[in-house]
Amino acid sequence: MPRPPARHRATALALALLAVTGACTRPEEKDPGISAKPSGPVAERPLAAGVDYRESVHRGPAGPVRVFVLRIAPDAEARLVGAHGANMALPQTVRQAARRAGALAAVNGSYFDIKGGKAYSGYPGDPVGLYVENGRVLSEARDDGAALLLGHRDGRLWARITEVATPGLITAADGETRRLDGVDRVAGRLRPCRGTDHDRLAAEGRVWRRDPDTGLCEDPDEIVEFTPDWGVATPSGRGGVEAVLDGDGTVSRLRSPAGGPVPKGGRVLYGIGEGADWLREHARPGTAPDVSIPLTDSSGEDLTDLVDTAVGGGRRLLSGGRVVLSERDRAATDRPPRTLAGVTADGSVLLVTVDGRDPGASEGATLAESAGLLASLGAVDGLNLDGGGSTTMVVGGELRNRPREAVGDPVGERKVATVLALLPR
Repeated sequence: MPRPPARHRATALALALLAVTGACTRPEEKDPGISAKPSGPVAERPLAAGVDYRESVHRGPAGPVRVFVLRIAPDAEARLVGAHGANMALPQTVRQAARRAGALAAVNGSYFDIKGGKAYSGYPGDPVGLYVENGRVLSEARDDGAALLLGHRDGRLWARITEVATPGLITAADGETRRLDGVDRVAGRLRPCRGTDHDRLAAEGRVWRRDPDTGLCEDPDEIVEFTPDWGVATPSGRGGVEAVLDGDGTVSRLRSPAGGPVPKGGRVLYGIGEGADWLREHARPGTAPDVSIPLTDSSGEDLTDLVDTAVGGGRRLLSGGRVVLSERDRAATDRPPRTLAGVTADGSVLLVTVDGRDPGASEGATLAESAGLLASLGAVDGLNLDGGGSTTMVVGGELRNRPREAVGDPVGERKVATVLALLPR
């Protein structure tokens, strides 16, 4: 049988390759993500000059998805800030926090030490990861994690999403220095503790223990600062030592066993193990140790003077317009409610909540779908904040979304540690 002409053979080969290529791309085509265009009516509400709020329903791979979007322009006639409850040790609902702050709108912020969690330390208002309010670090960064950074300069909003560290340092009056391990948390308990904390402790030859079930790490040799924002007595501890600093930074006394009030306008340095020994030796009454907690990015640039508010998140979703999820996170199929933060090319901030756990009404979003949604809204950088039952959008004092702890549960507001609040200027 004669062979077909060469051009026919080439055409057949090309068609075969096209068929194979098409087969390889079909799985992605079956999961197009959340539609950029709403599938129904859009409810819009201006909140202030330069601030837009929108509610819409979109098509998602698993069904409809309710999306709530707050967009704040750099020149908005409003200020975006972090806020917490009456103290850092106790949580409150987003609506309570918004009312207390006089906010036009608010969403939930950082992860926190949720009551009932496997690694619960007894203080349900304690943020997990970076939290900065009014330029003051009230919870240290963990594992150089990504955070939403906010500042206001010359009447304009400055925003950035990047990995941040808080290399705190204590310098005693005698010149001796020691790292400050944390702020407003129980000493010796670190969560999460992935690679960075382990590497740091191992490099210093220090003991490091990790509970594989809870993800909690224990460091027996720490110094943690407690600020007046903590709001309750510091944790009691027979082996702990506290240097109690007055408002002018002078050590008024050493307190042991640990546990007691934080002076108004002052602070407490709480040491355990080698940290307690260091305080006894170098933070003597009448001296004034210097405590510094700079904010630095991955390049080492000091951002301290730029940042008024910072809220640490979970996964970074977008960087420079590109999805930066790991292959494992891209493949994840769970669709809980989400709270997302994004920054656009013009510097606008997007605060987005996605309802979930409401079959047939709103199915939630995977991490990959969340990244795609932020990109469709114009974000070039994006961050996943605390979600699940914490996901809450409040506008004008009203709860706008439908938070749930689980499928089938009634709508209910979870108490959270921190919020991002939009205040009138």
